[in-house]
Amino acid sequence: MESIFHEKQEGSLCAQHCLNNLLQGEYFSPVELSSIAHQLDEEERMRMAEGGVTSEDYRTFLQQPSGNMDDSGFFSIQVISNALKVWGLELILFNSPEYQRLRIDPINEKSFICNYKEHWFTVRKLGKQWFNLNSLLTGPELISDTYLALFLAQLQQEGYSIFVVKGDLPDCEADQLLQMIRVQQMHRPKLIGEELAQLKEQRVLRTDLERVLEANDGSGMLDEDEEDLQRALALSRQEIDMEDEEADLRRAIQLSMQGSSRNISQDIPQTSGTNLTSEELRKRREAYFEKQQQQQQQQKQQQQQQVDPPGQVSHPCERPTTSSGARGSDRGDSMSEEDTLQAAVTMSLETVKNNMKTEGKK
Repeated sequence: MESIFHEKQEGSLCAQHCLNNLLQGEYFSPVELSSIAHQLDEEERMRMAEGGVTSEDYRTFLQQPSGNMDDSGFFSIQVISNALKVWGLELILFNSPEYQRLRIDPINEKSFICNYKEHWFTVRKLGKQWFNLNSLLTGPELISDTYLALFLAQLQQEGYSIFVVKGDLPDCEADQLLQMIRVQQMHRPKLIGEELAQLKEQRVLRTDLERVLEANDGSGMLDEDEEDLQRALALSRQEIDMEDEEADLRRAIQLSMQGSSRNISQDIPQTSGTNLTSEELRKRREAYFEKQQQQQQQQKQQQQQQVDPPGQVSHPCERPTTSSGARGSDRGDSMSEEDTLQAAVTMSLETVKNNMKTEGKK
C-alpha cells in the first residue's frame, strides 16, 4: 500500500488530486490546470464573439464568471478532459446509453473518475486489485472485484457522475509491484474529517488528564507516547470506578445498619439521602456497639445478682442457650448481638454488591 501514490485533500483542489492519483504521480499543479482553464475560457469567448461583440449574449458572457475554474481551486470536467488528452486518454460517461449498450463488465476497465457536487476522485485498478483513491480518505481503500459493481451502482444512486477512462495509463511502480503480489487491508481508511475529529478528542482528553494530574500532585507533564496516555486514561477511569464502588458500599452499609436489628431505628437517627461519609458512619457504628456492650454488661450483672434455683449451679463461664426464636430475649443467643449484627451487615453487603454487579452486566 505504501507504493500507491495518494494525494490528500488540500483546499478545493480535488481535480488536481484526482488526476495525479489516476496517473500515480505529481503530474499536474494548480498553475497548469489554471492555464488549461484560461485557454478554454478564451476559446469560448472567441466562439461567442462570432455572433458579434456588441450582441447581448456576448456582453452577458463577459460578465459571468468562468465556468471552468474558480478562486477556490475547482476545475470543470472540460479542464480534466483536456488535461488527460495530453496522455492520450479519453473520458466516456459510464451511465450513458451508448456505453451501457456495450455491456462491458466494470472489472474489465482500468479506471473511473467520479464527480458529485464539484468533488472529483479516482477509482483505479493497480495490478490485479481495485482501489478507491479518494483524496478525502487518509489512504487508498481496497475494493474487491465482487464489490466494484455494487460500489459504482451505489455512487450512481447517490447522484454521482461516473466517467470511464479509456486509453493506456502511464506505467507506475505500484502497478508493477501489485502485478506480482496481492495486498490485504484489515481496516478501511477513515475520512480526513473523522481522523481530525479523533485527534481533537484525544487532545481534549489529554488536556483534561493534565488538569487532573496537576490538581493531584502539581505536575501536568505527560509522556508524549500514545500508549502512556492510554494507560493513564485507563487508570483514571479505574479510580472513578473505585470511587463509585466505595460510594455504593457506604450506601449498602447504611441500609444494612437500618434493617439488621430491631434496635437500630431507635439507637441511630434516620437520615435521608446517601451523603454519609465513612467517618460519620464509623462513629455511628462505634456508638451503637458501645451501647450494645453496656446493655450486655448490665444483663450479666443482673444475672449474677439473681439467686439460682435449687439443685442448679450457675457458672460464670457458661452461656445459657436458647432456641432460635428467643434471639431477642434478655438472655441473648450463642452469638452476641454485636457478632449477629456484623454477620448481618456482611451478608447484606455481599447481596447488594452481587446485585450491583448483575445490573452492571445487563
